[in-house]
Amino acid sequence: MNASAPPVSNASNLRGDLFGGLTAGIVALPLALAFGEQTELGAIAGLYGAIVVGLLAAIFGGTKTQISGPTAPMTVVAALVITDAIELAGGLEPALPMIVATFLLAGALQVVMGLLGLGRYIRYIPQPVVSGFMSGIGVIIIITQLFPLLGADAPAGGPLGTIRNLHTVSEVLNGTSVAIAAATMAIIYLLPRLTKAVPSSLVALVAVTSLAHFLVAAGDVPRINSDGPIPTGLPDLELGFLAVFGSFEQIVAVMQYALTLAALGAIDSLLTSVVADNLTATRHNSNRELVGQGLGNAAAALIAGLPGAGATMRTVINIKSGGRTQVSGVVAGLLLMAVLLGLGTLVGHVPNAVLAGILVTVGIGIIDYRGFRRLFTVPRADATVMVTVLFLTVFVDLLTAVAVGMVLASLLFMKVVADVVEERLESAPLHELAREVPWADESDLLAREGHRIYIKHLDGPLFFGFASRFQEILQSLSELELVVMRMDRVPYIDQSGLMALEEAIQRLKEQDLECVFVGIEGQPRDMCERVELIPSLVPESRCFDTFADFTQWVEGYLRDAPWRDRERVAASDGA
Repeated sequence: MNASAPPVSNASNLRGDLFGGLTAGIVALPLALAFGEQTELGAIAGLYGAIVVGLLAAIFGGTKTQISGPTAPMTVVAALVITDAIELAGGLEPALPMIVATFLLAGALQVVMGLLGLGRYIRYIPQPVVSGFMSGIGVIIIITQLFPLLGADAPAGGPLGTIRNLHTVSEVLNGTSVAIAAATMAIIYLLPRLTKAVPSSLVALVAVTSLAHFLVAAGDVPRINSDGPIPTGLPDLELGFLAVFGSFEQIVAVMQYALTLAALGAIDSLLTSVVADNLTATRHNSNRELVGQGLGNAAAALIAGLPGAGATMRTVINIKSGGRTQVSGVVAGLLLMAVLLGLGTLVGHVPNAVLAGILVTVGIGIIDYRGFRRLFTVPRADATVMVTVLFLTVFVDLLTAVAVGMVLASLLFMKVVADVVEERLESAPLHELAREVPWADESDLLAREGHRIYIKHLDGPLFFGFASRFQEILQSLSELELVVMRMDRVPYIDQSGLMALEEAIQRLKEQDLECVFVGIEGQPRDMCERVELIPSLVPESRCFDTFADFTQWVEGYLRDAPWRDRERVAASDGA
């Protein structure tokens, strides 16, 4: 990625931004409606979220080509928030303050995350966690859209609720809805083989909805407006969210779900930002992106819109269509606003089966098939993490899946590294481990004093995986007089490694062996000073920045030091 690529000015790329924004907005329209219809707030909530999040994230965010709005992962969590709030409050209207408070707090948390500089940590999420998470989201969408595809309302309880009600499929089956969903999916998959000039999902939405309007009676299949007309015009502000702070139970629920949405939205958005960077040879500002996404989600909450994030598919379409600056994101948002202000009545005629067909194709596209193909060829630890995260995502919840995945990936990584180190140590005798191949700057000194000096090379992080035999190796050096520990290549030392180092030096001093550090700096030196290993066991005067400094000191030290005659002592002891 060429981070130094010159920025493209708004004026020079206005045509590309307009076309990219219009194309992305057209693609976003059916998805926004479908995501909104997946919740109790209805299709209009998806449109509200797509407009507000899309506009504010484009203006204030840190990724020039990002198209934001409701996404599959965010909608799955938002649907759970809305369902639980309705159950807790006893209806949609009394639950609205709790829903708004949750979405508003999630946006505020994202702004705080950006201001605290937490965006940079996205790079530390392991690929198996991302793979399992995204595949799990895809599976959730496919399962939860099964009943809408068949012409019935989705059972409560998410994927588990759908699975528990599979035995009722024959009772709710609507052949017309199935045909409509099948036609929708066929157009989405087949049209790109003929032309990519127009988004296939938009063609499917318009074509299948038109045919259903003229050929299928209104009561034969459920439609978006089956529960009432879709509102048009500007929405009302929802300012009653402060009421939730009168209930401890609601406060706990709001905090829990807001944290989930904030973390999920951050991950979703920043992963998309990385994709955009790779396509445009630019570099996004991750912390600013979090601020922009947070402002968008907070503002969308105030009009009961769904929360959103950076949308990978829409962002890629924007870039491929010519979008290069924030103007493209603003254009996409303005297009959706035009739909809201004048086309709401037409949108109400869309059959639910059309939206289900669109969502199923989205779910199928999200699944990481490459990860599944490599499941039996990648390291077992990575495969374990991926499968675990997938199952937790589908059958528990998204935040638990990511948290467990991160912890499991870290533990398995440490175990693998420790096993490799342990295997190498266990497979070699102590006298071979103690024998060090001299570095270039050590040859002359060792040629003269090699019988009195042992130089131990510590290469790489010194952590628990090396601690088990580190002490044994150094204790085998009792016939020497001076132990030099070269720390030039040690970037990190953990508590286990520090304790092993401390105990080994203590044993060496008990054997009247002098210990010297060369090249210790940064975090390893800070750790040694914190536990007072320096200067209690190794004085400051025995810590040298370079091997040249040590060589200059050791010449005089070996000449003047009152070393004991080890061979004479050993001979007299034997006698």
